[in-house]
Formats: sequence, structure tokens, C-alpha cells
Amino acid sequence: MAAPIGLCRCLLPLLLAVPWVTVPPPGVFAVQMVLIPGGVFTMGTQEPEIQQDGEGPARRVHLGSFHMDQYEVSNQDFESFVNATGYVTEAEKFGDSFVFEGMLSEAVKADIDQAVAAAPWWLPVKGASWRHPEGPDSSISSRMDHPVLHVSWNDAVAFCTWAGKRLPTEAEWEYSCRGGLENRLFPWGNKLQPKGQHYANIWQGEFPTNNTAEDGYKGTAPVSAFPPNAYGLYNMVGNAWEWTSDWWAVHHSPQELHNPKGPSSGTDRVKKGGSYMCHKSYCYRYRCAARSQNTPDSSASNLGFRCAADTAPGPR
Repeated sequence: MAAPIGLCRCLLPLLLAVPWVTVPPPGVFAVQMVLIPGGVFTMGTQEPEIQQDGEGPARRVHLGSFHMDQYEVSNQDFESFVNATGYVTEAEKFGDSFVFEGMLSEAVKADIDQAVAAAPWWLPVKGASWRHPEGPDSSISSRMDHPVLHVSWNDAVAFCTWAGKRLPTEAEWEYSCRGGLENRLFPWGNKLQPKGQHYANIWQGEFPTNNTAEDGYKGTAPVSAFPPNAYGLYNMVGNAWEWTSDWWAVHHSPQELHNPKGPSSGTDRVKKGGSYMCHKSYCYRYRCAARSQNTPDSSASNLGFRCAADTAPGPR
């Protein structure tokens, strides 16, 4: 079993308008993507909110154009992949995965006697997987348009490869998140709720005991919920954490970079965007510059992904 929130599983015992395009992968599977124009942007921040996460320094990054999935990969999308390939996720192979306590039934909680010491709201649940996000007594039948969860980095890479795509680099992800805006907290600007409107699925209330769900959702929301950013991308922050291709590091060069791909090696992979569990008091990571990490075999009930693709893919 792999642990959430950057915890190795060995610790368990403790407005720019751009055209929308469709990039068809092998076979009949196709998901709408957005063409992200190349350019220069400020990655990171000079005012990091979470020092240990390596949010700074701010640095200028040059990127070529690429495609980005308009939506997070949904349960429907992932089911198409599994049906076509017979793929078995790492959570299914391990036999369990981590689930937020507040989403579990009393029957499931009664059989659990372990937790993550540093984050006791994370519980290991036998039978939790993408098909059963809250354990064996749960189903995705009414959530096919919600983001797929309990997918490891390795699972996400397998899906992207099948779809003729790839995971975005951290720089590509953050550039896409910002939607053409410079030095703003969120994909839409600096105010969390412009004119009182919710723009992302995050935690309202007191974490971890009371989620008022003022944004309409206690858990995940449909991948098309909430207004898109200026690139036409939905749910870049909140809803589900999203894997990137980069290895994790917290020390970054302030020099200008061209199409950076992160460190050449590491133990954890970078994830971006935060999730429906994020609250400013505990996890103020629903900002474009925010970041976190997990081991590549990690899975949890708030962790998903979206794919990217080159603008001129080579022959398959």
C-alpha cells in the first residue's frame, strides 16, 4: 500500500482564448485537449506559503506549445482504458489504498485499526481502488464523470501511454494552470471567490471534522464542474491532485530555463493542484505555485491526473 501526502508507504505502521482540439490516440479513444501556446512565464513564487515544499524562487521559464487535457481523466475514461487493456492498478495489486476517514462508512471504519501517524484522517482501506473509492461497499456508478482516484504515478503513465499521450511536466502543468496570468494565486486571479462565486472544489468549514460543502461537493465534483480558466481548462486546482512527470526536489535554480523536465532522478514524483480536501488552515495547496509529492506507487482517494501531448507527435 502506498501512502498519501508525500508519506512513503513504509511509514504506515506509524484571459487568453485558444482553440480546443482533439488529439486522437490509438484506437477509438479520444479526449478533448486544449492547445496551449508556447511562451514565457514566471514559475513558482517569491512569497512561498509552504516553505518546505520548494515553491520558490520565482524563475522565468520558456515553454514550447503543447496540448493539455481539458479535464481531469474521469472514471469513464479510465474504465475505457481498463476494458481495452485489462490493466490492474497498483492499489488493486496491493489490496488496499488510503481513504479520507470522513468519506468512509461506519462498517468500513470498524474493521480498521491503523492510521497514518502524521495525518490520522488517512486510513488504509482493504478493497479501496478506482472502482471502489471508499472501500468495497462504495461504487463509481453515479460518478462516471468524476475524476478517477486511487491511481498511482505508474498507473497514470500506463494510461497516458495507451492514449498516445504523456504526463505534463511540472512547468507545463503550472503554465497551464495560470492560464496566461502572471503572479496570481489561482487560475482565475487572486480572490478565492470572485463576486462570491466558487471556482474550485475545496474544503469549507473546519478541517478535518466539518466540511460544509458550500461549493456543492463534499467529495469530488464532475470534471466539468466550475468555470474553466482562460485556456479552457477545468479544475486545475481543487477536486483531485494531479500527477506530473517530474521527480521531486525543493531547491531550484533562479536562472531562466527552457522546457525544464525536473531532476534526472529521485524517490518521489511531483503532484500539483490540491484536492477537495484542501483547506487554508492545513493544506493551502490549491494555488498554481503550490506543489506536493508522493512515491510513484502511491494512491489515495484524492489523487488523480490529466494528460498532456506534444504538438507534433512522432510516429507510433
